[in-house]
Amino acid sequence: MPTNKILILFFHPLFEKSCANKSLVKNIPVSKNITFHDLYEEYPDFDIDVKREQQLLTNHDIIIWHHPMYWYNCPPLMKQWIDLVLEYGWAYGKKGKSLKDKIIFQVITTGGDRESFCETGYDRYRIVNLLEPFRQTAKVCNMLYLPPFVVHGTYKMKRQDCEKNGVVYGLFLDYLENNNPKTAEILPYEYLNDWFSTK
Repeated sequence: MPTNKILILFFHPLFEKSCANKSLVKNIPVSKNITFHDLYEEYPDFDIDVKREQQLLTNHDIIIWHHPMYWYNCPPLMKQWIDLVLEYGWAYGKKGKSLKDKIIFQVITTGGDRESFCETGYDRYRIVNLLEPFRQTAKVCNMLYLPPFVVHGTYKMKRQDCEKNGVVYGLFLDYLENNNPKTAEILPYEYLNDWFSTK
């Protein structure tokens, strides 16, 4: 049975106030193959240890950017991390092959309903369209970018709904740890949640 090493890069400046993210994090399986890395806890002054972060990336097969959607983008520390850690000559460029063929995707929480994220909705764009800069970043770094795992409607979510999403996330991570995802099967889906619901 395959075993994948998973790195969860967690960026949330107000983690203590987020019921949805608390439930997701609580359900991360306890495993030597899954590393949960809370960047705001680790780098409160934004003083990122680039070499350490690069070593963590090297040591894992599947990379997850886990963050809330802030103004249709990511929290500021995540942008800083991308700018500093994904160095030319290491992550991209003629000699930058360190991340080649690693899988990467985003786990995102957002207050908006799924129906809001479309051409006729309040937010005008689908989530996947808003994530294009991240997909392009992954492409430049020769990584395989998968659709996001998205939890919608967090502003009005009741505790039991938070917990249900957390359970699904835990099962999803367990599946990824112990199975090699067939990317050709996944890519047609808008969200990883949608794909995983067929398993």
